[in-house]
Amino acid sequence: MLRKLSLAIAVSWATNAMALDTQAPLSSQNGLVSVYHEAVDNNADLAAARADYDARKEVVPQARAGLLPNLSGGAESTSVRTSIDQPSLTTTRSAVVYQATLAQPLFRADRWFQLKAAESVNEQAALQLSATEQNLILQTANSYFSVLRAQDTLASTKAEEAAFKRQLDQSRERFDVGLSDKTDVLQSQASYDTARANRLLAQRQVADAFEALITLTNRQYNSIEGMRHTLPILPPTPNDAKAWVDTAARQNLNLLASNFAVEAAEETLKQRKAGHAPTLDAVAQYKTGDNDGFGLSNPNALQQHYSGDVSQRSIGLQLNIPIYSGGLTSSQVRESYSRLNQTEQQRESMRRQVVENTRNLHRAVNTDVEQVQARKQSIISNQSALEATEIGYQVGTRNIVDVLDAQRQLYTSVRDYNNSRYDYILDNLRLKQAAGTLNPGDLEALSRYLKADYNPDKDFLPPDLAQAAEANMRSPGN
Repeated sequence: MLRKLSLAIAVSWATNAMALDTQAPLSSQNGLVSVYHEAVDNNADLAAARADYDARKEVVPQARAGLLPNLSGGAESTSVRTSIDQPSLTTTRSAVVYQATLAQPLFRADRWFQLKAAESVNEQAALQLSATEQNLILQTANSYFSVLRAQDTLASTKAEEAAFKRQLDQSRERFDVGLSDKTDVLQSQASYDTARANRLLAQRQVADAFEALITLTNRQYNSIEGMRHTLPILPPTPNDAKAWVDTAARQNLNLLASNFAVEAAEETLKQRKAGHAPTLDAVAQYKTGDNDGFGLSNPNALQQHYSGDVSQRSIGLQLNIPIYSGGLTSSQVRESYSRLNQTEQQRESMRRQVVENTRNLHRAVNTDVEQVQARKQSIISNQSALEATEIGYQVGTRNIVDVLDAQRQLYTSVRDYNNSRYDYILDNLRLKQAAGTLNPGDLEALSRYLKADYNPDKDFLPPDLAQAAEANMRSPGN
């Protein structure tokens, strides 16, 4: 009697046979959105980016300070010893003078342009922080679905190992009753050993994927919610590459940041050029202290004797006209021209990269849609081919190598199918990031298709595929 090995049987057998596997029990599941929130709260790179922004935004008040009044106070203590030969006389006098100075810039073109450059730098820093926060959404999804991808790969590898073990047992039974030779047993043993080695590697990859998730969030995870096979696989909306490129040109955060980098360079160039311009300040000063501290002697030329404290008030304008500073200002202007050209070229490079990435990702998503459907059909076809090959092996028209190859192709198609699903999800998110529209709501939309009781050993394959394969076997021409 023919003993067919369908995927459904293999999955069930693998689930029981691998009960001693080190995979953690599926409890305390964590969803995509909760993992993202943990990443927002605990990710070290994001915390560093926020600290960097807090530091960089201080350039605005620092630049503005150069245009605001400057009030300073001070004190000076002196001791003067005077000696006269004719007649012999030595006097010593000490003095303390207190002073307060108020300066208000009236015309400082360089400082005004410095403030405008600082404001552009602040806008650039804010956009770069937003880009980092947006990138964390993609990092979370990439790490999360890398775990699911690794788990599904492990599940299919375990099922493949179970299938080869079953084939090995059958080969031994046939050899024992004289229906096959030793070669069939050796071929089956080799395939089983290879599958077992692949399963061990897949187990390590699952652990590595969880480790990456822990690094991202600083939280320990034993299991996460899995993606249902009912996730709609649809082309991007709108399905027009030009529309996506136009959106990216307006909203891509890194591209917008590069625009402000150019503005900052332009204002810095103006600041350097203003180094040739005159400056005008209003200065008010008040001083009080001993008369000696003001350089006044007693008696003086007016033959008036006085002592005690003296106060002095002054107010005026200070005009400074730069004439020559050793070529410093001209050199700084030339430097600023080069820096402006650099930022303009960097912006153009960024624009081209954004256009290229957006177009490529738009094509990738459309290709993924077709890939998922093709890979799903490939599983049905390969399962039917395996069952037909097993029939041929039973009646002598196929050999054991054909059976083993058919089994290998079947499980390869299973892994290709799951990989194409996760590629579709991540390429969609990457496309939205390139267009500047990626936001936490995209993760919330995906979370609606997560399965809280997801078990990779049972759920790595759509439940309808086994039935579809059997229907395909019963259809005319098979």
